[in-house]
Amino acid sequence: MSLTVVSWNVNSIRIRLNGLARMVAALDPDVICLQETKVADPLFPLDAVRETGFEHILTNGVKGYGGVAILSKLPFTWTGTRDWCDRIDARHAAARIDAGPKLGEIEVHSLYVPAGGDIPDPDENPKFAHKLAFLDELRDWSAGLRDPERRLLLAGDFNVAPLETDVWSHKQLVRVVTHTPLEVEKLNSIRDAGEWIDTLREFVPPSEHLYTWWSYRARDWQAANRGRRLDHIWASPALAPHLAGVEVLEIARGWERPSDHVPVALTLNR
Repeated sequence: MSLTVVSWNVNSIRIRLNGLARMVAALDPDVICLQETKVADPLFPLDAVRETGFEHILTNGVKGYGGVAILSKLPFTWTGTRDWCDRIDARHAAARIDAGPKLGEIEVHSLYVPAGGDIPDPDENPKFAHKLAFLDELRDWSAGLRDPERRLLLAGDFNVAPLETDVWSHKQLVRVVTHTPLEVEKLNSIRDAGEWIDTLREFVPPSEHLYTWWSYRARDWQAANRGRRLDHIWASPALAPHLAGVEVLEIARGWERPSDHVPVALTLNR
């Protein structure tokens, strides 16, 4: 038996309902972490989502932007949300799920890190300053989660591409927000603080290019292939023996009315 967890920055759940159904058919996930749902909780399309097979739904959304959700075929045993940097901007949701006697209870977090604007200077760009503060707070929070017995997944749009092979051109993007040395350093400090496993890179060697996002600005995203790996699924060390495989559903970028991000999936043995 296995458990598949998908993370997807859906870029508006109400626009992407057909894409959600196609993704479910393609990956058959048990749990889905969504980011950028762009809908306040009372307007979240619960009935349409349940039609795709997910009865258990946790939402944390605000009007117009941001927003996260966790969808599950398995019941939640606990749910929660957290605000970051003293802002109520719906960037985090968490749920515990009983995955059976072998895998046990897993705590899943859906996270949406601020994009950070265009100018990589916190003095000139308040959005970038917010992103850096968010990453610092996330590092301290991660350190508090460290527990050799705790089974955790941190999934979402981290808005940082840490490796040179996580972007189409390290040389051209090293001074561009999402791939600056400062952002990479802070993301690595979060990973180290929580002893997280970067699951995509457990199965795709760091020497290989790997992307999960392609800009809407390209006329032909596939031909240009100027991608970045902004979407991640991290696992705590207790889950290491259960890691079975990953998949990046690149084909979803070519669907009708696509998100600029594609779903990423982690499969665990249970």
